[in-house]
Amino acid sequence: MGSPPPPEPVEGTATLRRSQRSRTRRLPRRAAVGRRSFTSTMRALEELADAGAQVSVHVKDLDTEAQVLTGDDHVTLPIAGLGVVPLLIEVAARFEAGTLDPLEIVDRSSTDAVTTSGVWRNLRTPVLPLTDLATLAAATGDPIAVNILLQQVGHHRVRERIESLGLRRTAILDRFRDERGPDDAPQVAVGTTRELAGLFSALVNSQVVDAAVSVQVSEWLSLNHDLSLVAASTGLDPFSHDHDAHGLLFINKTGRDRGVRAEAGVLAGPRAGISYAMVVGFDDLSIAHRLRVHDAFRTLGVELMEYAH
Repeated sequence: MGSPPPPEPVEGTATLRRSQRSRTRRLPRRAAVGRRSFTSTMRALEELADAGAQVSVHVKDLDTEAQVLTGDDHVTLPIAGLGVVPLLIEVAARFEAGTLDPLEIVDRSSTDAVTTSGVWRNLRTPVLPLTDLATLAAATGDPIAVNILLQQVGHHRVRERIESLGLRRTAILDRFRDERGPDDAPQVAVGTTRELAGLFSALVNSQVVDAAVSVQVSEWLSLNHDLSLVAASTGLDPFSHDHDAHGLLFINKTGRDRGVRAEAGVLAGPRAGISYAMVVGFDDLSIAHRLRVHDAFRTLGVELMEYAH
């Protein structure tokens, strides 16, 4: 799908750009909103880009709306399980409107099994209410829970919700599968870091559908257990981080697939609040390749903490 030319960066924004024709282009460096720079993050992403990875990042200050760090944030990339966020928004909106019963019991056998990951496949109970499936989807990215929620609300309804939110380059393409055949969509979901960071900013500002829906989705996402990428630098407890003793507000969602790592979220501390999104597409040829990507996410996490705390 085509992408519009990136906008000119506002003054004080750190930028990262990689030419699609030359992987050796060096990346500009500027101070971040006169307060903190993201030079270590830019250096890490620059190295990944020079090695052939696709990188995209967007960081925005929640108070000033200023773009703190941008890099190819208009480019649509695979985001794997991060695409569950628009689905959760549609589910919460249907709960709120009364058109979907949160206590409706569903059986996991109502959709095809996914045996490669997830929590529910290991539980003895074969049935759960829809509200518990939303919790599982947000907290663990459980693929069977996601697939049943998508089946319940309808793919077309999620697509309409995404369009109503003004997300032009974000889409859920398919359900989770053990194997993808030639007739299946190549990815679960795609999106841009600009739109994803904006979506998380709107969630915490109660601007997604309405305040009740925004709060419900934020509460679900606050249960996310995957704090291994950007969030690794927060020091939060993966299983209990919604009431931090040091005043951190944090919600996030990650996406993982072969050669894909993605994360978006909000981090707010005593000094500032920021929304962020980062996606890296890479050749997952070895553990070393994968760890270099994970290190870049954690570097961003360190500099986000310096900015907010």
